[in-house]
Amino acid sequence: MMNWLFLENYTSGIVLGVMFGITSRLTMLRTDYRQYPTYPHGKIIHIALGVIAAGLGAVAVPSLLNKDYTAITFLSLAAQQFRDVRNMERQSLLQMDKMELVTRGTTYIEGIAMVFEGRNYLVILTAFVTTFFSILWHWYAGIGAGLLSLIISNWLKKGRSLSDVAEVSIGEVRVEGPNVYVGSIFMMNVGLKDSQEIIRKHGIGLLFKPKNINCRATLANLGQRQAILFDISTILGVYRDSGDPSLVPIAKLDKDDGTLGVLILPQDYAPDKALAAALRVPMLESAVRMPTESAARRKG
Repeated sequence: MMNWLFLENYTSGIVLGVMFGITSRLTMLRTDYRQYPTYPHGKIIHIALGVIAAGLGAVAVPSLLNKDYTAITFLSLAAQQFRDVRNMERQSLLQMDKMELVTRGTTYIEGIAMVFEGRNYLVILTAFVTTFFSILWHWYAGIGAGLLSLIISNWLKKGRSLSDVAEVSIGEVRVEGPNVYVGSIFMMNVGLKDSQEIIRKHGIGLLFKPKNINCRATLANLGQRQAILFDISTILGVYRDSGDPSLVPIAKLDKDDGTLGVLILPQDYAPDKALAAALRVPMLESAVRMPTESAARRKG
């Protein structure tokens, strides 16, 4: 009788762990304005991987409790598979990026690929914690641990945005002869009269003023700049076609104070929407720089 209850406890713990693991992956799966992952086939792939990750996390607990340590080697195999998923996402997005009027850039793509890999590990963690508490205590303890794990997983999936590192404002777009400015920042030289008129009519300027020296170094990153251009252009559209190099959105730095000037040409001329979109642009993990943490700078 006790043996049956013990096995029953294992079964209920594994089932709960798999359920919460899959739920964790579903809550972290979004098709947003970047249109990725695609619907429905891209979602099917990631849900299937989430089921596998949940199963691995749940089964790992009984293996440890039964001192079957060789079973843990499956986790290392899973890690290799998830790294392959990251490579797959990277290659897919790089190929897709060639067809964009405004590209994401390699830094943005690497960040997206990293996120897809990391969320599978969060699924494993959720399933593991839920199963662990279910087996050692009771099913209701597993449910409580699972709910807490869901909250933590969804909190961890959230990254920082540019509103955390910069003060964003609308900048005046000026066309003085062939020279184009956003505020006092020189953006580019445009020789064609038609292009100059389009910039006057459709151009929206944004100014990103960094909050400190770390933020200044982050805004200077070319990948972070391209992410800004891609996000805003995706949300508001872009007033150009292939073969219009003078109408490509551009971002340039004021080398004196580190302010970043951005010139976009949206199909939907709405400065307020552009400002709101700019505040929500994600801060890329691989673009973050912290020069103040340098020992040399602290000594100086």
